[in-house]
Amino acid sequence: MFRLLPKEDKYFDQFNRLASNIHGSAQLLQKLFNDFGNRAAYADQIKQLEHTCDEITHGIIKQLNLTFITPFDREDIHALASQLDDVIDGIEYVSRRVILYRLTAPTNDAVKMIDVLVRLTASLEKAVGSLEKDGEGLLKECAGIHTLESEGDTYHHDAVDRLFSTETDPIQILKLKELYEKLERAIDKCEDAANVLESITLKNA
Repeated sequence: MFRLLPKEDKYFDQFNRLASNIHGSAQLLQKLFNDFGNRAAYADQIKQLEHTCDEITHGIIKQLNLTFITPFDREDIHALASQLDDVIDGIEYVSRRVILYRLTAPTNDAVKMIDVLVRLTASLEKAVGSLEKDGEGLLKECAGIHTLESEGDTYHHDAVDRLFSTETDPIQILKLKELYEKLERAIDKCEDAANVLESITLKNA
């Protein structure tokens, strides 16, 4: 039967796909740093996931122009898609810089920050999965994301402090400083996405 005001119900599936690919990319980044000899192969896989997420994001935005009734506010759909896309962009940027800067070994500080990023994206995936049905569960995951973001900030501060205290090669300092900053940015973007999720949940409670 023709619906004059069709409601598109596929947004939740698309957001779930985005969140799953984001967590997968964080796991690949962790593998990249744990198996550094194969870093180029992992970076290529992350790039493929980032491209997939771009396609999903573009599909969501295109859908907004074709849908009369959406499950929640249009601006919130756009904001959530954009913030999730920013997370995987940040992860892909880190993996690309490892290759472009010809880093030859991982650092313990980067490994710690990536561990936080993996846990963050796991919580983000759960939060997105709760968006349609479980507002309390979503808010609980978001609270955990805020805590993890603070942990990531601490690791970033320690990493930069250790870098300037122990490294004497100015080129290496520049490379690692940017790497740590981009990891922190990816961590921050997870919290930005959580903020959008919280806003959506509270507005529609």
